[in-house]
Amino acid sequence: MELPLLAGKVAALSLSALPLSYALSLISALSHPLWVALMSGLILGLLFVSIYSLSRGEITYDPLYAVFAVLAFTSVVDLVIALEEDGYVEGFTEFYTREAEPYLRTAHGIFICYWDGTVHYLLYLAMAGAICHRKQYRNLGLYWLGSFTMSTLVFLSGNVLGKYSSEIRPAFLLVIPYMLLPCWAGLRIFSQPRAPSYSPANLVQEEQRKGLLQRPADLALVVYLILAVSFTLFRGLVVLDCPTDSCFVYIYQYEPYLRDPVAYPKVQMLMYLFYGLPFYGLATYALLFPGCSWLPDWALVFAGAIGQAQFSHMGASSHLRTPFTYRVPEDSWACVFLSNLFYALGPHLLAYRCLLRPTFFLQPPPTPPGAKKQQ
Repeated sequence: MELPLLAGKVAALSLSALPLSYALSLISALSHPLWVALMSGLILGLLFVSIYSLSRGEITYDPLYAVFAVLAFTSVVDLVIALEEDGYVEGFTEFYTREAEPYLRTAHGIFICYWDGTVHYLLYLAMAGAICHRKQYRNLGLYWLGSFTMSTLVFLSGNVLGKYSSEIRPAFLLVIPYMLLPCWAGLRIFSQPRAPSYSPANLVQEEQRKGLLQRPADLALVVYLILAVSFTLFRGLVVLDCPTDSCFVYIYQYEPYLRDPVAYPKVQMLMYLFYGLPFYGLATYALLFPGCSWLPDWALVFAGAIGQAQFSHMGASSHLRTPFTYRVPEDSWACVFLSNLFYALGPHLLAYRCLLRPTFFLQPPPTPPGAKKQQ
């Protein structure tokens, strides 16, 4: 997959978040949640107007250019928030996390800010650059769609259900477009044409006639998917307070973070249970039976979702902002880390396999009318 050139104009505009955040931190009037919410909305509105005036041609070609440019700006803000909460910088966004979104100061909030300020930021620049050069960015967009959707759903649900539900401020209303954005963006990204496949019909038939034992890489992926199903189901039962001894031992001796009252880890495991589990089953089916042309796209979406989720979950479970009693114990840290890392890498390997050799998932070519008569 060829990565497009990064959008320099978007990068330059996004970096204006640094002096702007510092300047706003000096304004004492921004000590009320309502003023912070209004100022945030005003800044985003002015930012959109600036992007439209500077890049009208790109927006006309693809309206998602403006979305990626605005989100790149917010990604820089999120990275500064994470760095400030961890003590690497100061004097930029403390007023915002205090008055607008105090739940960003949790360990989970810090790590979604790190992910948004690095992985999402690079994806925004790459996708905006692709639009500037009139290139396709479908694969990057699908990965971002899964990552962004998972981050938003878990974070918003945790804010409402967890111990910070009483700390919701007017700035929370800004998440409404964040809920609608993935729907619109997803429709536009899925509507883009796929990269053409030049596999001859005879090669497609030959590949799709192979059994699972003749495809060792797919066999390894099927084994992974079966293990992932077991792990997903087990952790889902753990957060649902399953009374078995194995669940009790796991939640107290391996991942006590699942009991954290912030509710993010519990919501995350339920997302895995209700959405990840069906996908693992469908992906197993697609690796056994040829012609499931939907798998390459959804494997990318799912890889993005699991990558973001596991990064935030693994980081928050060991972060100092998580109370000591809920952190992963030192004597079981290696086991928990490796199992979660394995859980995160599997979907990425599946997506890579689908992109590298998509022949098995292509629709089988139609049989010529004369072929049946010859048989």
